[in-house]
Amino acid sequence: MKIVSFNVNSIRTRLPIITQWMQQNRPDVLCLQETKVQDPDFPTGPFSEIGYNCAFKGQKSYNGVALFSPHKIQNLSFGLDDEPKDEPRLLRATVKKLNIINTYIPQGFEPDSDKFQYKLQWFGRLLKYFKARFKPTDLLVWLGDFNIAPEARDLYDPDGLLGSVCYHPDVHKALQKVIEWGFVDVFRKHCDEPGQYTFWDYRLPNSFKRNLGWRLDHIMATKPLAEKCTACYIDKEPRAAERPSDHTPIIAEFKT
Repeated sequence: MKIVSFNVNSIRTRLPIITQWMQQNRPDVLCLQETKVQDPDFPTGPFSEIGYNCAFKGQKSYNGVALFSPHKIQNLSFGLDDEPKDEPRLLRATVKKLNIINTYIPQGFEPDSDKFQYKLQWFGRLLKYFKARFKPTDLLVWLGDFNIAPEARDLYDPDGLLGSVCYHPDVHKALQKVIEWGFVDVFRKHCDEPGQYTFWDYRLPNSFKRNLGWRLDHIMATKPLAEKCTACYIDKEPRAAERPSDHTPIIAEFKT
């Protein structure tokens, strides 16, 4: 089973890149973040034409999550508890008995801002969400744009960028608490090498060509499912396309 996470930074802008990639790679589950479209305007047609069902929750210009699969999508819900504005940031679904949580975690803006505190609180609320609905023995995938580079090898300048909102001791602690509940970083199960990134900032000149990137997009699996993970890798080709997202897909393959 091939499961993919991809922050597309506007689904309508990247539509040709996304549908072409899907036809070439035929994922069983594709999770998107930052779709940036209201639900009535979501472009379902092109995905139906290539054999994919879709589920989504969005808003105008910001956020938005979606899931595509050629298989039946079941047990669909959106958002964390108690706060409707979270809905375009979290999608839960079941595909072929596999539980999937697709998240677009807040970026945080600046370390001394309320938005950064919201990011830290979001991780705490996410941990409560997992504890309330799942067990570490369940077959569960948590994936998406986490807006965190977990380790020094996950970004191009760890010394210079230490303390920034996506590489900060406080967010590392917040992420680690969720991982300790029962997740495995399946990319690092298969790849120890530094310099493996999923995001290259548009604002940094020639960041992609110079490989000045961050690994902000992740696929986590509970331990029983991680044992079934046969591969996890990053596909940089969509980032090299014309008018690309600033992110690129990360893919995990599982025996199920």
